[in-house]
Amino acid sequence: MLVGPLLIGMPEMRQSSLVVVANRLPIDDSMAPDGACEWRRSPGGLVNALHPLLRHTPATWVGWAGGTGLAPTLPDVDGVRMHTVPLNADDLRDHYEGFANATLWPLYHDSVEQPVHRRGWWEAYQRVNQRFAEAAAAVAEPGGAVWVQDYHLQLVPGLLRTLRPDLRIGFFLHVPFPPPELFMQLPRRAELLRGMLGADLIGFQRAQAAHNFAQLVAKVLELPATDRRIGVADRVVRIGAFPVSIDTAEMAALAARPDVAARARRLRQDLGEPEHVILSVDRMDYTKGIEQRLKAYSELIAGGHVKVRDTVLVQVAVPSRERVGQYQILRDRVEREVGRINGEFGRVGEPAIHYLTQPFDRAELAALYGVADVMAVTPLRDGMNLVAKEYVAARVDETGALLLSEFAGSAAELSQAYLVNPHDLEGLKKGVSTSGCSVWTASGTWQLVHQAEAC
Repeated sequence: MLVGPLLIGMPEMRQSSLVVVANRLPIDDSMAPDGACEWRRSPGGLVNALHPLLRHTPATWVGWAGGTGLAPTLPDVDGVRMHTVPLNADDLRDHYEGFANATLWPLYHDSVEQPVHRRGWWEAYQRVNQRFAEAAAAVAEPGGAVWVQDYHLQLVPGLLRTLRPDLRIGFFLHVPFPPPELFMQLPRRAELLRGMLGADLIGFQRAQAAHNFAQLVAKVLELPATDRRIGVADRVVRIGAFPVSIDTAEMAALAARPDVAARARRLRQDLGEPEHVILSVDRMDYTKGIEQRLKAYSELIAGGHVKVRDTVLVQVAVPSRERVGQYQILRDRVEREVGRINGEFGRVGEPAIHYLTQPFDRAELAALYGVADVMAVTPLRDGMNLVAKEYVAARVDETGALLLSEFAGSAAELSQAYLVNPHDLEGLKKGVSTSGCSVWTASGTWQLVHQAEAC
């Protein structure tokens, strides 16, 4: 298949022995006056996991730069080449907002919201996956390695194997992989499985996800499959759990910087010097349990278990997928609830909830971690959640309490955290109170073991 027609307007091809393929490029949308780009480090995002591995490794990152139209030429970032893939308005609507985030995303997160199935979206998903596969084929050196990321691009491994059988291909799914009874709802389930099986190695966050995948391959494609290996024609595809993590040393060093520590002290002053600070940092997403968390906190205040003057909740909710209807509705509901709680329980100069929707740079985020007596990470379902690991690494004084959903992948590793069921409001309220007491009554001596090791 010719790659030329789809790559018109793209930057000059430079081949690389390692190619990362992801939906988005890991850079800020805006560049500095000198033309320099910086890594985009969103809370709990894919870049947080890959950045420590790639910043000193010669590689090419293939992805969409944002916006529509011709693909822009972008400078390298820390030696990593940025190779852009163009998307038009139809691609953005039907592939990204449609099949990827209105069909696959809710299905892979236990159908927290009802998945939507539209035939036109599947056509766009195929088309965009083909474009990414062709871009990766064009920049990979002979015999090189291509590492494909996440649910947006599940067809790319199979397409890439057809285009470039000489390559070593890996695929990693950052989100949960659903149990068979959910995945079987997909009209194009066989095609998605075959696409993933184009890889030589398929990685998941948890062993249960690898087990689910093997079960589905055996049932849908009738291939010999175990939780470690799958036979495909004359090949063997290896599968397994490889939970992502963070550069704990980097986060600990950042949190220990004098300017970051000073910023943390100023933030606590800005918050009114409360006795207790609870922090949550999420993308605005219905899988993150934000509404349930706000409801539990509201009931704690109403019941007299928490006093606004003594305790504040800082909720960071960075907007995402704002063109998707479900996310617009969610943001409206969250903001109404924050307004209701502040209106009912807050005082002049003393809001019950400090609600922030802008993204923070790494230093500011580390300062927020340093302020938080309790870190509440309570998603309804999450592949891993690196915010939990960042908080643990940032507490260089070995104080603080982590309230963590048992449905986050990180719960399997952070066994010292307070694990809660975010669907159980009474249990969630008890978890907030219990984790708070561990900090408040022990004068900050409760310790979390640093189990979040770097990849």
